[in-house]
Amino acid sequence: MRKHIFLLVLAAVLFLFSCNKKSENQETVAENPTSLPNYGNVDLGDVFTKEDSQLSDKSSLVRYIDQYYKKVWEGSDLSGGILVAKGDDILYENYRGVAREDNQKKIDKNTSLHVASVSKTLTAMAMLKLVEAGKINLSDHLTQFFPGFPYPNVTVKTLLDQRSGLPKYEYFITKIQPAPAELSKTFLTNQDILNMIIKYKPDLARDTDTGFMYCNTNFAMLALVIEKVTKIPFPQAMKEIIFDPLKMKNSYIFQEKDIPTASQSFYYGGNRLYPLDRLDLIYGDKNVYTTPRDLYNFSKAMFSKDFLKSELMEQVFTPYSNEKFGMNNYGLGFRMKIFDNGEKLTYHNGWWHGTNSVFAHLLKSKVTIVAIGNKYSNRIYTALALSGLFEDFPQQKDKLHSVMSDEKDTLNGHSEVYGE
Repeated sequence: MRKHIFLLVLAAVLFLFSCNKKSENQETVAENPTSLPNYGNVDLGDVFTKEDSQLSDKSSLVRYIDQYYKKVWEGSDLSGGILVAKGDDILYENYRGVAREDNQKKIDKNTSLHVASVSKTLTAMAMLKLVEAGKINLSDHLTQFFPGFPYPNVTVKTLLDQRSGLPKYEYFITKIQPAPAELSKTFLTNQDILNMIIKYKPDLARDTDTGFMYCNTNFAMLALVIEKVTKIPFPQAMKEIIFDPLKMKNSYIFQEKDIPTASQSFYYGGNRLYPLDRLDLIYGDKNVYTTPRDLYNFSKAMFSKDFLKSELMEQVFTPYSNEKFGMNNYGLGFRMKIFDNGEKLTYHNGWWHGTNSVFAHLLKSKVTIVAIGNKYSNRIYTALALSGLFEDFPQQKDKLHSVMSDEKDTLNGHSEVYGE
């Protein structure tokens, strides 16, 4: 009798264990139900060694970052969030301000904010995952995807490294006479921009692949190429390739349906709303809404040996704009500063309307710095200077010292790259 009861209990336990495992497996599959190439092969819990997270002077460094936050963020009444992490260890994180004009939505670690041109880093990595999978080549010409595209030398790579020479859509559309019918729409789409390029054939701003020119049109076109290759809308492609696999649960591509609920941006001083305009639904170059923690996941993934094949990942942080000597350069979707001592700072900034953002991915120290502000202020960009606490970046150390000592505005130097 006892043996019979024992067998029944054992069977019940095994049944429950089987159900739980089945449920877990179903949940895992449901998290990333996609046939697209994606970053689901990256284990975020197994990226760093124990040494990657260690700092000998951690407590004093954290105190210094907190002093920076109090002086710059609280002292300037900034709104948004900041995160500094080394390896698996979040050293510092803080949030303040409101996400919408009714003041009811306080910004916290789960509040999705617009990161403007930091979006370019994610668009680039989605494209490179498709390249890795053999769905597309960096050398492919846009004429292969868009019949009638008037610039035969423009390739996927010249979009990624900002060497296409394409005209900036923000400006060329306003110069077309008579004004195109598209400009009467409340919101333009990426396809509208492409249609106007094909129909009106505006002059290139410079010959393709003859030099660097930062241009939002490049990444708006990359978003359309991703749609062509994946055969699904860009917002869904980004969700399946990057956001879901990397557990970026508060990340999405802003669309018209999100206007009533998405975080808003403001002018500096008070809470005067920065209104949307007709360019606000164009994506690829901007319109990733995310959080510092989600961008930290993205940064962690990029440190993983499983993120992309090594030869492809190496190209991301290779400088391609070498015609003119200088500290500032551009890789594939990433800015970089190459200092006289040979050290390299890899990052991207963002600006759009009332949004300013910083995303630094420090290759040697395994440090991530994220700062997102939704109340327009160049002071957000001082967060990049925190990189000087972790690696030998002389100008960033000097900038941080200046910010902390006398509050001088150090962002007006002619050699400084910020904003976009």
